[in-house]
Amino acid sequence: MNFKQSYIILLLVASALFFGACSDEYLENLNTDPSKAATIDPNAQLTTAQLQTYGDLGMVEIYRNYHYAFSQHLMGAWNTTNYGGRHTIDNNEMSRIWTSFYPNAIKNLTDGMVRTAEDPDKVNIHSALRIYRVYMMSLITDIYGDAPYSEAGLGYLDSKFNPRYDTQEEIYMDFFKELDEAVAAFDSGKDQITGDVIFDGNPGQWKKLANSLRLRFAMRISDVAPEKAREEFETALQADGGIMETGADDALIEYLSIAFSFGQEAYADFRGNALSQLLFGNDPANNPSYLCATFFNQMYENGDPRTFRIARCYYDGLMSATSPTNRIDLTQEMLDKGIPFEAREPGAYSWEPWPPGYESDILKELAESNPSIDPFATRETEPKLANNFLRGDNPGVVMTSAEVKFLLAEAALKEWTVGGSTAEELYAQGVRAAMDFLTDNYGTEAVSEEEFDSYLAANGIGHTFEKKKEAINTQAWILHFTNPSEAWANQRRSGYPRLLSPAEYGFEQFLTGGSEIPVRLSYPVLESSYNKKSYEEALARMGGFNSWNTTLWWDVAK
Repeated sequence: MNFKQSYIILLLVASALFFGACSDEYLENLNTDPSKAATIDPNAQLTTAQLQTYGDLGMVEIYRNYHYAFSQHLMGAWNTTNYGGRHTIDNNEMSRIWTSFYPNAIKNLTDGMVRTAEDPDKVNIHSALRIYRVYMMSLITDIYGDAPYSEAGLGYLDSKFNPRYDTQEEIYMDFFKELDEAVAAFDSGKDQITGDVIFDGNPGQWKKLANSLRLRFAMRISDVAPEKAREEFETALQADGGIMETGADDALIEYLSIAFSFGQEAYADFRGNALSQLLFGNDPANNPSYLCATFFNQMYENGDPRTFRIARCYYDGLMSATSPTNRIDLTQEMLDKGIPFEAREPGAYSWEPWPPGYESDILKELAESNPSIDPFATRETEPKLANNFLRGDNPGVVMTSAEVKFLLAEAALKEWTVGGSTAEELYAQGVRAAMDFLTDNYGTEAVSEEEFDSYLAANGIGHTFEKKKEAINTQAWILHFTNPSEAWANQRRSGYPRLLSPAEYGFEQFLTGGSEIPVRLSYPVLESSYNKKSYEEALARMGGFNSWNTTLWWDVAK
């Protein structure tokens, strides 16, 4: 090869490398969106996870379809009765928490945690992310049991595309560790938490939430691991920052008042309280949220002043399709006339059986100028959820000081060290706080001291250990109406209130998923394909079946 040939070859190679580099640079620029940041602000990741908790319209269907039915707070609307009320197994509906939280909230929280872990100037946002990830993982494990936890959200960061299912015991033990370490790491001299729609970045409030969650989780395992539960409960009471003590400490997600819409865009917009939107309904005049007889009768028959602050009887023939306006309230007329309230029993639709009804003077007068109104009220005698609970800016409930009072009351009942208050005193404080919670956050009429004293005198804590435990947790069940995940979890854990299956109300022939009230929701079917090894290991620990009648690790209440 002569010099000229060698030169030409070298020139061609150099040119190829040059143009190749230019080509790579061109393609990189072509595939890079200049409007997008190279990294995500971990504060924004926290905000997204917080808002998704109750703002994800597709996800909160699981509460209306299953949770509210299993805890027997709601019944009668087609969705609630069809799925949870009649024990209908639907994999798509059961998997909503799993398929919504893992690829969004859990991924965001995990990514933010990993990227701030080694940054000494971001200890506060790192701690808040850890606390909120624990909370959101508790929602998942309390619904499904064993679940991806230690490796969840690490697909991109650590190539953990098929995460193992940690046992629920492992998950709970790590909850205590995470919360303890997160509280200890807060540093008032370091970064400010921004975009926090719960505490507005206040580290002191985050500490109280973490310590109070430790109380919740300790009580959750109190029957399966009593010594560990007591240790964690008492340690949390002494932890730096304290616990939630008043309504000012409540962990509530702040949402905006936005117009309800069930268009496709609404499923990606987390700014409003989507649970309130669902309870309002996409067909509100024909499929509103009816209270279950179990819930309504517990309040009504015991003279609970919250009864008609939560429940009302409306004529909805003139109701707006986009907001709970133009409803005709018949509640007081029914009380004055002595008309029976026809709350739906577990397993019943709003039209089954058809209520006898009555002729309404209010509707009769309105019919004189509007002949489309039928003055004879029938299904209007079925108590519905009051308008106050149907607003888009209602808070998303994470945890409240009222719940803490009930946890302390049960701990005192177990003779754990909780300070100088008795179970009776803490029970009364919890009931008062639960009533005030509705006024402070849902705009209900305040419960007077006279009403409260009268109610408490007739609904005391009881005299035996079991009666006291029942009273405490029945009151927690009433409180948790606005926190459906905790309502179902605590009812299963405590066994109170005692709930009868729809089969015992005459609906056994309709219960295609079995007559027993389910105690978990089944894993998504696609897990058997996408994460086969881990999925099958989890099933093996449950006897080989993905059954919703298999109790969780902590669920040993008799």
